[in-house]
Amino acid sequence: MEPSFKTNLKMYAQYAAARTAAALLSAFPPEQNLQTAKLVARLSTILSPKRLARAIDHVALAYPERDAAWHATTAMRSIEHMLGIFMVDALVMPRLITRNTWTDRVKLAPGFERALPYLTSEKPCLFVTGHVGNWEILGYVLALIGVQMTAVARPLDNPYISDWLFGIRERSGLKVLTKWGATDELQRVLAEGGKVGFIADQNAGDDGLFVPSFGRLASTYKSIPLLAVHQSLPMICGYAHRVDGAFRYELRMTDVILPSEWESQEDPVFYVGARLNRAIETMVRESPEQNLWVHRRWKSRPKFEREGKPLPIRLRAKIAALPWMTDALLAELAKPLHVRTASSPSAM
Repeated sequence: MEPSFKTNLKMYAQYAAARTAAALLSAFPPEQNLQTAKLVARLSTILSPKRLARAIDHVALAYPERDAAWHATTAMRSIEHMLGIFMVDALVMPRLITRNTWTDRVKLAPGFERALPYLTSEKPCLFVTGHVGNWEILGYVLALIGVQMTAVARPLDNPYISDWLFGIRERSGLKVLTKWGATDELQRVLAEGGKVGFIADQNAGDDGLFVPSFGRLASTYKSIPLLAVHQSLPMICGYAHRVDGAFRYELRMTDVILPSEWESQEDPVFYVGARLNRAIETMVRESPEQNLWVHRRWKSRPKFEREGKPLPIRLRAKIAALPWMTDALLAELAKPLHVRTASSPSAM
């Protein structure tokens, strides 16, 4: 449905304000603007403390062994980091990261070379990341250095801002597909040997695939592991880690998941879903202050938990069969979420 004139005018005003702010910030070096973004982040948490409180709750869920001061500091640094991505990084990428200068700002971490044969191959593969580090820089740089990368992304609610930001991403050669109606185009990209990138750490609702994440079950979308399994596609898991709080990044790889590794699994889709979530958890544990903790990652609960029933025998067997599973972690996963935390349901 087309937006009303009043709504359209409001969205255009928001777009104009964003472009004006971007123009003003462009007069200053990115490191100075990152400090400004931190001040804006702190101010925002004073004016609207609910978002910070939710982030603190989520950090505490993931790191129950750490103290309250660490939870609060990590949550605040996360919000500062995210404001830096949207206020600074996304706007200076085209100017400071080019085919001739990208190595001044972005490095490949040791071990990332393992991913390169799959990314530079003429055969298709998937690239999975989370809302960790800077997912915008990640796809932008990979496309810039010659990877035939297509990112699947949700359009922003404001179409003017969405088109503007998507246009910035595509200047490096990155293609952006919106999730709505992208299936046919996605299949064409893969048929031509393209690489498709997903952000895979969102909550997928009560009907999602529930797999381990930070010692509890989390709902994840089935579509990504289904695509990998049905088309026998290698999956690269990695992210862009911000270095020393500056506009500098290190591309890190946390896993390469190959078809040969899931072919013998009783439930390949469950195995791939669990393993990609484990890879994302590794990203977060490496850079907890760079994770989007305001996400309600554990809001949806599996049916057995909603009904107050124990972990089903079949699901327990699938979890126990994961190569990295331990008895202690399995016992923790079997506990309902409310038993392990005093956080309110609204905070999840």
